[in-house]
Amino acid sequence: MTVIVEESTQVIDRSRYRHILWFFARVIIHLVWWDLLLGRIFKGSVRRSRPDRFRRLSRRFRALAVDMGGVMIKLGQFLSSRVDVLPPEITEELTGLQDEVPSVPFADIQIVLDAELGDLSQHFSEFEIEPLAAASLGQAHRAWLVPSASRRTNRGPSVVVKVQRPGIEDIVRTDLAALYVVARWAMRYRPIRKRANVPALMDEFSSTLWEELDYVSEADNAEEFAELFADNDDIVIPAVYRQHSTRRVLVLEDVSGIKITDIDGITAAGIDTSEVAQLVLDAYFQQIFKEGFFHADPHPGNLFVLPYGPERRRSDGRPRQFRLSFVDFGMVGHIEELMGDNLRRVLVSVTQRDARGLTDAYNDLGFFLPGSDLDRITEAQERILDQLWGRNLLELTKPDPREMQELGQEFRDLLFEFPFQVPQDFVFLGRALGMLSGLASLLDPDINPWHLTERYGREIISSREAWDVSFTALAEWLKLFSFLPSQLNRVLVAAEGGRLRVRTLPDRSLMRQLNRIERRLNRPNWSLLAAATLLSGTILYINGEVELGIISWGFAGFFFLLMILPRS
Repeated sequence: MTVIVEESTQVIDRSRYRHILWFFARVIIHLVWWDLLLGRIFKGSVRRSRPDRFRRLSRRFRALAVDMGGVMIKLGQFLSSRVDVLPPEITEELTGLQDEVPSVPFADIQIVLDAELGDLSQHFSEFEIEPLAAASLGQAHRAWLVPSASRRTNRGPSVVVKVQRPGIEDIVRTDLAALYVVARWAMRYRPIRKRANVPALMDEFSSTLWEELDYVSEADNAEEFAELFADNDDIVIPAVYRQHSTRRVLVLEDVSGIKITDIDGITAAGIDTSEVAQLVLDAYFQQIFKEGFFHADPHPGNLFVLPYGPERRRSDGRPRQFRLSFVDFGMVGHIEELMGDNLRRVLVSVTQRDARGLTDAYNDLGFFLPGSDLDRITEAQERILDQLWGRNLLELTKPDPREMQELGQEFRDLLFEFPFQVPQDFVFLGRALGMLSGLASLLDPDINPWHLTERYGREIISSREAWDVSFTALAEWLKLFSFLPSQLNRVLVAAEGGRLRVRTLPDRSLMRQLNRIERRLNRPNWSLLAAATLLSGTILYINGEVELGIISWGFAGFFFLLMILPRS
């Protein structure tokens, strides 16, 4: 069921609806006037004034989100986490937005509790009136369950009780209806319309929000995550108390600790923040690349660091400093098998610095428009990998303007055509990865994502399922080699018959085209050798000849390098 269907049977708040539309209309007018019109005339002054203008717009949106709550808070959380792509004027103004959500008076919360659970004394021995946290869709309170007959205490275990805000379904319905209109406005801009189906993205966002309002579904997700990390002592997933939960009330084990963005608190507990960043990324690597099921809302209010006492030690004997706990499982993502295979191809290609493999994987994921020049995109990716490889996260988020200008000049044809689009399946994965990038850069600005990528890629390559990726690449190269003689024969026949036409290009373009042709002619020879030694090494390895297998793989890597290196 979509929001459009629900509007036919439910009444939305027209005043709230118009308020949201008017805000985004002013933002669009502002951007059009300053960046599209005045920016063409007064480039320097408009560029210099941009930080202050972005800061003012962000401050206005922050006030709107705090005042209205609902979906606006979730949108603000996402924007505040995108320190990797958004300017600091925006992210800094929206930081802490979750902490500014006004709480609902307990009298209103109790109405929901009474309607869902009846007599609270039958469930809880104590219930704190002051909220533990106020979120966009619900509110959390700490409580203690009624002790079992076997317990000799006056109260049972500590729990967190999530309660939906009164009337939140009508608020979400109104906000989504307004955002659907904004999405249609965005589709009037041709570059956006060409690359993304914004209303379709809104459909997926809407569906996820309605699922997030169903606490029974969230309980299912929490239990699935608990099973996923059952053998990982570093990750804590709260237990669900089903007997005390309903569709609008959810009772979970209390696993709160130090907020993951509380750098001072984490450091004061004697915990290395770089290890926290490492554990967060490791946990998401397992979720995304191994399980295909991930926590899609990793904002700071949903991740906590739990310090251990000095007596607790790891299984390898080293002292264990902390564990990481996840809460709020209303927004999760599922990765289809084909999408997961292509994501693993992306990781393996980055690990091996295989620009062509990376392009093909991205293309299969739907990141390029039909008819895009994949060879040219591969050249750009190869240049970017060479230039950025080895840099830490802080350097990647703040690139050298001169280097960016050089890249822009070299690949200005790609920037002009901009053959990229946003696949619909990536809306929540991209959101989660954006938030993770922000958290990682906050916890450890010097963290090197390339080293992590290499380690993750090696794990995939060493796993059994990675051979599917390798043999797929092998099949593609063999297919290329098998078609090459017929292609060359057609060229020769055309030349003999006088039908071969040569187009004269500008000097730079001509050299680029000639280099590309030369690489294409040289690659099949080395690719055949690489494919043969890769296959033979695999067969040797599987049959127990480990050393010979590794030597064969080494030769395959050498032939692969000869294949991709530019020819002088």
